[in-house]
Amino acid sequence: MKNLFEHSFNDHLRRSAPLAERMRPRTLEDFEEQYGVIGAGTPLRRAVENDTLSSVILHGPPGTGKTTLARVIAGMTKSHFETINAVMAGVADIRRVVEEARERLTLYREGTVLFIDEIHRFNKAQQDALLPFVESGLVTLIGSTTENPLFTVNRPLLSRSRLYRLEPLSREALVRVMRRALNDTERGLGNYRADMEDGVLEYMAGVANGDARAALNCLELSVMTTPPGEDGVRRIGKELAVEACGGRVLQFNREDEHYDAVSAFIKSMRGTDPQATLYWLARMIYAGDDPEFICRRIMIHAAEDVGLADPRAIMVAVAAAQAVERVGMPEGRIIMAEAALYVALAPKSNSVVMGINAALKTVRDEQATAVPRHLRDGSFFKLERIAGNKTVNEYKYPHDFPGHYVKQEYLPENVVGSEFYTPSASGEEKEIRLLLEKLKKYGK
Repeated sequence: MKNLFEHSFNDHLRRSAPLAERMRPRTLEDFEEQYGVIGAGTPLRRAVENDTLSSVILHGPPGTGKTTLARVIAGMTKSHFETINAVMAGVADIRRVVEEARERLTLYREGTVLFIDEIHRFNKAQQDALLPFVESGLVTLIGSTTENPLFTVNRPLLSRSRLYRLEPLSREALVRVMRRALNDTERGLGNYRADMEDGVLEYMAGVANGDARAALNCLELSVMTTPPGEDGVRRIGKELAVEACGGRVLQFNREDEHYDAVSAFIKSMRGTDPQATLYWLARMIYAGDDPEFICRRIMIHAAEDVGLADPRAIMVAVAAAQAVERVGMPEGRIIMAEAALYVALAPKSNSVVMGINAALKTVRDEQATAVPRHLRDGSFFKLERIAGNKTVNEYKYPHDFPGHYVKQEYLPENVVGSEFYTPSASGEEKEIRLLLEKLKKYGK
């Protein structure tokens, strides 16, 4: 009687589950895209089909199929499949799974595949507790995470697992997913006779931003909240879809998509592409990125990639940071855009960063020698006189000479002749290059 009740309860849960849950792919053939991960002939596809899976960690944005892929593997493997959620599980749960896996292997020669959803929520101690059993092969691990595992999963566990990144689904793939749900009478919305106006599914796919779960949730809400007409058909236009789905939600994973977007922003400024610069700036602003962080990146870029080719770039970047702090958002977006465009369109030179890096390398690698006597602080000569030494300060004061310049050595003996800063021929550094060439000839 209990089993009958449980079966009836579980069947009710399946029927009342959200559309996204009901429409999960059941086979590898049902998967949309992810060809590089699970496409025909890929290592993971062959391992799943041959039931020779080794430990893997699936990572990527929400709604790309990580949990679904684990469930498909569960249906295809001959091993016992165990699932735990890192949010609710602890070391005690790991020990239980391991003990049962050991017993299963000893008595029945049956392996265990352990799926840990949101594995990034496991702390170091929990991950360390799992490591020996993954290493010995007692359990085969499938971990899933929306965060970059390089930042959130222990190195030893990473080294014993294959990493697979699932990408956001294309708009076309999301439209196909929603059409299947509209036509499916068993698991989907096929019994509701929904008529979607042209462009509505494409709008929903755009709002979902690569997330199949978000697209199906949007579709379900639109259909279920639209009353049928006299003919029993639920007609869903753009306005209804907008009301049901709202605007696009764009959020960055702090260790992954966020830094990818920042990288694209910086590289667009470095590449003198104003259109891409504004696009990636808008992506970061729309996702709610910290304006202070964005301004900091513009300032760094102004020094690193523009430098003395246009010394005003750093001034503009600093002024923008101060202005954004005073003005706030949303008006601050205009100030950040102006600064980013100025830096993007400025002549480029990395001579400053190359120079300081070269100087730091020399300081690190060469034995430090004393500061040349003529460059030492005046107190040195006072002490010499007090000690009775007749030391002459041979420092030449440049302002005492024509053009406010006199040739003398400023480097210590062991690095005399070293050149750290080499101006480029870009922007105002052309004039600096001419100046240094002129000074080199001075006094010869």
